[in-house]
Amino acid sequence: MDEEAHRLSLPFWIIALSSVAVLPETITLATEEEGFEMCVTLREHTKDLRHHNLTALPLNLSIKTEFLDVSFNNIARIEERPLINLTRLCFLKATHCNLEFISPDAFAGNKEMKVLNVSNNLLKVIPNMHLHTLRIIDLSGNKYNSYALPHNFSKFKNIDVLSLGSKNAFSLKVDDFSPLKDRHLRKLILGDGTQLQVYEAGTLGQLRYLREIILNVSFCQSFAMFEKILMDLNKTQTEKVSLVRLVPDDCNVAGDPFTVLKTFHGLRNLTVAETWMNSSLMVKLIANVWHSQIEDLTFVNIVYNEDTPGGAQLPDQNTTTPLKSVTFDGIKHYQYNYPTIKINLKNLTHLSYLKFSGTGMNILPCNLMSAIQPLQTLDLSNNLLEESGFWWFLCKPTEIFPSLRHLSLSQNRFMNLAVISERSSHIRLLESLDLSFNSISLSGPCTWSSNLTELSLSHNNLGNDVFKYLSPHFRRLDLSKTGITALSQEVLSKFPNLMHLILSSNSIQTIPLNLRAPVLQVLHIDQNAIAYISEGALDGLPNLEILLAGKNPFSCTCDSYWFLTAVNKSLLPDWPFDYTCSTPTAFAKTSLVNFQPGYLSCKPWLQAVISLSLLTIISAVFGITFYVCDGAWYTKMLWVWIRVKRRARKGEDRLLKNSFRYHAFISYSQHDSGWVSTQLVPTLEGAGLSLCIHERDFVPGQWIVDNIINCVEDSYKTIFVLSQNFVQSDWCNYELFFAQHRAISVDQDSVVFILLEPIPPDSLPRKFLRLRTLLRKQTYLEWPKDECKKHLFWKSLRSMLQSADKGNVLKDVATSVTDMCSLLANQEN
Repeated sequence: MDEEAHRLSLPFWIIALSSVAVLPETITLATEEEGFEMCVTLREHTKDLRHHNLTALPLNLSIKTEFLDVSFNNIARIEERPLINLTRLCFLKATHCNLEFISPDAFAGNKEMKVLNVSNNLLKVIPNMHLHTLRIIDLSGNKYNSYALPHNFSKFKNIDVLSLGSKNAFSLKVDDFSPLKDRHLRKLILGDGTQLQVYEAGTLGQLRYLREIILNVSFCQSFAMFEKILMDLNKTQTEKVSLVRLVPDDCNVAGDPFTVLKTFHGLRNLTVAETWMNSSLMVKLIANVWHSQIEDLTFVNIVYNEDTPGGAQLPDQNTTTPLKSVTFDGIKHYQYNYPTIKINLKNLTHLSYLKFSGTGMNILPCNLMSAIQPLQTLDLSNNLLEESGFWWFLCKPTEIFPSLRHLSLSQNRFMNLAVISERSSHIRLLESLDLSFNSISLSGPCTWSSNLTELSLSHNNLGNDVFKYLSPHFRRLDLSKTGITALSQEVLSKFPNLMHLILSSNSIQTIPLNLRAPVLQVLHIDQNAIAYISEGALDGLPNLEILLAGKNPFSCTCDSYWFLTAVNKSLLPDWPFDYTCSTPTAFAKTSLVNFQPGYLSCKPWLQAVISLSLLTIISAVFGITFYVCDGAWYTKMLWVWIRVKRRARKGEDRLLKNSFRYHAFISYSQHDSGWVSTQLVPTLEGAGLSLCIHERDFVPGQWIVDNIINCVEDSYKTIFVLSQNFVQSDWCNYELFFAQHRAISVDQDSVVFILLEPIPPDSLPRKFLRLRTLLRKQTYLEWPKDECKKHLFWKSLRSMLQSADKGNVLKDVATSVTDMCSLLANQEN
């Protein structure tokens, strides 16, 4: 490439952007986030009391409080008493509180305190605090008129970050920072945007272990003071310098205030932010950076003004520069026309990172890109680029990006994924592409280069169909906030090389149990709709190293038991802070780590085993008892009794109207049928009595129990022929069961017992307990062996069956039976 090609006119394509002072706020937020992560273990241990009209620190705070924010109140003083019980307090933030005084003993009981932010208050002196555990202290934006640190700061052995700033402080003296001269201070944020009047050499030089400084101080006619500061910092271990509000508006700088940069051997990162920058000053800065050891040069929110004819023209440099990274983030051109920077880029042999963000660019500067041959990363985020502007006809991607591997087009106006995929495939070495925060649509099939392995489509409304348009060669996919509602094995199987999958801020409800991704190492599913992660859901991810699953609506039920007890928490970088319960209501906003379900209550299989064991034992005991106590017989009797009660309900009126058909129903064992048929029946029926016997009088086809019941009810008395055979017969037992209940409820004389052979009452089975009682109390007839006594036996038996007029007997018995039915009904109720 010839010499002329390296001397180019660089248009920034800048629109009028408002110059907003965002860097100090960004620094504050970054420091606060760092302290928050350092201090807070559970979200429920934080207390936010901002804008609560407080006039003092509250006294009723939980002793578990780790983070307390009382900003934007009217708290004039911080005393010891309100904080004495907060032994776990680690982070106190009290900004914009009109705070005027902090007692030296205010934090005497707070041995865990690491972060204190009392910026933007009315403190007139830097407070002398006995708080030696502090690591981050922000005292900026107050009213003290000196940066002199109290002697007690020398005891802050763990101090890491210190922020000081006051519009009333105009000098920096050696003694101001002497308490910290032996401390390993990582970052110092100094100043409040005002100009210094006095700086004593050696003030910052004594901070030997300082690694980073953010200098929020303006210089105009006092750049000699600025040079002294740089020389002092060169005596420290400072690697990073940020110059905020370096030059006030409309300031013309004489001389070259940046010559010290050439000899600043430790400096690697230089940031210029929130400042006025004339083209003449820009030339001096870049010329010195070129010959320094600086590797990273950043311009953030600057107002650029061309005060030299022909723009910023840098002379040819005969040496290469170690500069590796250049960033322009937020540029406002004072004159509302394209600025011009003429620079020979042939010696930028190490420049691999270039960022133009927030510049209003709408057409790719092809000449610039093609001149930076080693460029590997290009960030064009937050501009106005479209497909036609980035791939315009004068640009040939194969020529202008010979080494490009990483391209960010985030926050632009790209729309057609098919066009982007096809044209980006011409950038032959491209490995990663960022298309987040655009208006991407899925309009047709995509053609991706096999070299492209990383793609970000974050914050584009794409839905589940997005997976159909992606390449199987992808190793890293960022699909956060793209409208995805489900993750399936069918989807993952299309990406055999996928190692990083980011699905944050979607609407995914479950992680499927059959998910298989053998090479997946990082999975982000935070901020979705996942209520629990089932056991076995991660079994198909054997190489998983990071799982981000916080900020989901977790359910504090047994569904979460496995995740709580079995998942390796080293996989979860956001555990336990971002894991809180959403349901049930009683556990809402409770940290998931505090949910302690019982082991037994959350193990269904163990519950089943124990229940089955207990059931088996109970069944065995019941079975044994059932067998020993003749349970089968009693069960049959219960069924008969139920039927009797049902019949009593239905036939109560019928009993009062009907007559008895028989004088007696004969109940006997089949083994005693010979005696019944040859002796009992002929004798009684010969005397004119009507008898009911089952062999002759049971209705064919009717259930045998119904036959028994009908015959007993239709008979004036029931004669039981007792013998050893009788007590062994189940049907005899049914007949005795029903008859004895009738005897109890209706007529005590309705049962007649005939003993064919002696049966001692104690020899009867347990199920004949009532029969035992009856045999002990009631008279019964014994069949005599002596022929002379048989005549008396028959006479007595006939008298029992013919003791009254048949009509009267029937009436009395019917009434008794009716009473029995009422009794049975009452017992049932």
